[in-house]
Amino acid sequence: MTRYDLPDILYDAIKAMGGKANIIDVCKYVWEKHASELQAAGDLFYSWQYDIRWAATELRKSGRMKAVDLSPRGIWETL
Repeated sequence: MTRYDLPDILYDAIKAMGGKANIIDVCKYVWEKHASELQAAGDLFYSWQYDIRWAATELRKSGRMKAVDLSPRGIWETL
């Protein structure tokens, strides 16, 4: 796993949670589903919670996630 896998992982997580979720809950979900992959991912293990925010930005740029100003604070929503 690399940071470049995180946008798809994040998108799938939010979709599985009903299309919108609190950032903390999304991170918990990603950890529950991908802990072993993250633990084996070298430095990504230490930075994935930062990198998942980068992944959210990438999803917004690609039009797969709502813009920050269109969602409540702390909530990520897919389109």
